[in-house]
Amino acid sequence: MRMLPGVTALSAARSEEILRPIKPSFILLTLFIALLANIVPLAPSATALRPDLLALVLLYWCIREPRYVGVGTAWFVGLVMDVADATLFGQHALAYAVLAYAADYFRRRVLRFPLWQQAVQVAALLGLCAAIVLLVRIVGGAPLPRWTYAVPPVVGALLWPLLSVLLQYPQRPTHSSTKR
Repeated sequence: MRMLPGVTALSAARSEEILRPIKPSFILLTLFIALLANIVPLAPSATALRPDLLALVLLYWCIREPRYVGVGTAWFVGLVMDVADATLFGQHALAYAVLAYAADYFRRRVLRFPLWQQAVQVAALLGLCAAIVLLVRIVGGAPLPRWTYAVPPVVGALLWPLLSVLLQYPQRPTHSSTKR
């Protein structure tokens, strides 16, 4: 559905649509923006709802572009997140590396489904990532969090369709409006 002439609607790419190759610089830019979004201070009520956007973007790129983003990239990004967040060194690195491995393992299964069904699987993967971070914190002596600790993976899964469409947009081919 076109709203404006010459502008494609924001929607997921169809299976028959051939996407342009992604630029590695765009992947780095999105990971950096997600890192900044994770460390921006928010009100306590908003912080309880904020998903781990870096994990969400990392999961997207691990599923869509496994040639560029994998376990090593996830480990490095996790270490950067640990330094930026001033948390126990290695907790995000471990969680993101396991997330990247799980994304690689389930990649073909996730891509078979429409975006809203992918979101259910993404919720499970983000929940696994959050559980690993929680386990490392508990082993490190932190107290148990409240039940709201389970909300950010669900919010991240709800953001999955929007994030998928936005990150896929630069790969979409531009359609010429000239008629022959």
